[in-house]
Amino acid sequence: MVTGMDIHRHVGHAGLVGWREKVADVAAPRAAKHGPVSEDTARAVIGGIFFGLSVYYVVATIVKALKGQTSP
Repeated sequence: MVTGMDIHRHVGHAGLVGWREKVADVAAPRAAKHGPVSEDTARAVIGGIFFGLSVYYVVATIVKALKGQTSP
């Protein structure tokens, strides 16, 4: 079970699949080395960003479809 404190980390790690996970594998250790965050937290933030971008893309696509717009 995921607690309220762990939900951000859980969602962030869920966003790391395929090539996104490989990006996090490279970027997270570097971020942890040079910043004030742990490697696990850096991976969760990177995953959260990818997750957020995915949600944005899906919502934007649905809005465009409902408005009848096509891409340029």
